[in-house]
Amino acid sequence: MTKRILRFMCFATLTVFFASILLIAAVFYDYFSDIQQAQLKVQASLAAQGIEHEGMEYFPGLEVGGCRMTWIAADGTVLYDSQSDTIDMENHLEREEIKEALSEGYGESRRYSATLMERSLYSAQLLPDGTILRLSISQKSILMLIFGMTQPIYAVFVVAVVLSVILSVRISKKIVRPLNELDLDKPLSNQGYDELLPLLKRMDSQQKQLHQKEMELRWKQKELDTIIGSMKEGMILLNQKGKILSINSMAKKLLETKKDCIRADLLSVGENTKLKEALLAVLNEGAVEAMFAAGEENYRIFASPVISGDMAIGTALFFFNVTEKEKTERLRREFSANVSHELKTPLHSISGYAELMKNGLVKEKDILPFSGKIYDEAQRMIRLVEDIISLSHLDEGEGDMCSEDVDFYGIARKAAEDLMSQAEAAHVALKVSGEPVFLHGNGQLLYSIVYNLCDNAVKYNRKDGSVDVTVQKEGKEVILSVRDTGIGIAKEHQERIFERFYRVDKSRSKAVGGTGLGLSIVKHAAKIHNARIEVESGPGEGTVVTVRFPAYTL
Repeated sequence: MTKRILRFMCFATLTVFFASILLIAAVFYDYFSDIQQAQLKVQASLAAQGIEHEGMEYFPGLEVGGCRMTWIAADGTVLYDSQSDTIDMENHLEREEIKEALSEGYGESRRYSATLMERSLYSAQLLPDGTILRLSISQKSILMLIFGMTQPIYAVFVVAVVLSVILSVRISKKIVRPLNELDLDKPLSNQGYDELLPLLKRMDSQQKQLHQKEMELRWKQKELDTIIGSMKEGMILLNQKGKILSINSMAKKLLETKKDCIRADLLSVGENTKLKEALLAVLNEGAVEAMFAAGEENYRIFASPVISGDMAIGTALFFFNVTEKEKTERLRREFSANVSHELKTPLHSISGYAELMKNGLVKEKDILPFSGKIYDEAQRMIRLVEDIISLSHLDEGEGDMCSEDVDFYGIARKAAEDLMSQAEAAHVALKVSGEPVFLHGNGQLLYSIVYNLCDNAVKYNRKDGSVDVTVQKEGKEVILSVRDTGIGIAKEHQERIFERFYRVDKSRSKAVGGTGLGLSIVKHAAKIHNARIEVESGPGEGTVVTVRFPAYTL
């Protein structure tokens, strides 16, 4: 409103300014033209007296300045002209001022030249001998006069604009100040324009009604918030039109909205398109439940009508997080399938070799190799079962595990010694370095961490490669580092290598006799000791696995 008033006042001021300039210029132009005409009449009278006494002798040597002097005979022939040759001049008998002078003794006229953008003033005096003396001067037109005053007008214009803006700003602010200072909480207490009184009375009445309704709504909302505020599940109450009556924080999070969405249409709130699709199916298609995914989590929506009397007055929506349940179920199925598959392969091998030996289809010299195959597959089954038992024991928690202060550096050396023959057979150099460090934990689990990491580093190494095991203390942490020069692990596999039965290279894992559970055991044992595992690797670049233990665990 202030801007509109300011623009209007500036426009009005500038309009008056330009109109005043034109009006003043016109008035002054006419005023000074009359003065010049009067002066021209006096000059004509004086010159007429000189011609009357001296005749043509009056003109030689006469200085007329900017005035043009013309002596005209009674028949209109030009006898003398101060600016032009009389021979080339036309007869002047029909000129307005000449006619008037012949009839009344004195005549004058004003003529405008559009070509020269000038106006000429003429004054003619009749002499006693019947001849006529005419004096004329030229003056610029009013437009040319204004154009000639452009620079002064610019200065005046700038001053006028500055003053108009300053005054307009102050006046507009003064006009709207009472409106800006209105106390809308107490409309009738305002001291303003009388014209606003009906509006203020209406506002006061509406505010009283709104305040009463607001108190009722707040009380009801407080009751609902008390009931659903502590719920971990998402909950939304809708009316018959699908408008939100109540919503808890979990439901807002799922809708991906932080704004107050009470009374808003459910399908217009939030940014989660997948949830909106599921809600549309529930509300429009009459489904009682639906599933949707929010990031990496899965939710199940249950819809229940709110009954009052014999009719449904709304709908209650509940959101249950089923991610953990589904993940647990999936892991259970995968584990069962993987265990069955891992046991099935060696059992088939054992059964096949045993059947051949039973039916006497094996030559005497092949009995020993077949027996070795059966033994190797049996050992593989034993290792698999032992790893499964270890994982099951770790899944049960740490309540029954004995913990004590143990020499972690000594445990690392013991694990390396137990793997030394395997490393030598694979042509891999296994070395342990560091310093004696004591940890408070379970020695058997700490041994399994080092053993499984070194076992993997040896199995998945290259010929004439190396495995460097380092144990040291840094600040408040004990660091176990196992560095190898093996085949490496691609980035996309690094987050999954600790899953049960997950293998990066399945063919190589089977060839080296891996069960796929070693790193899972490492992960669980590290978790029990509150340790963090870091993996740095790349295809063909080797792998560095770092386990960071708090100086005191358990």
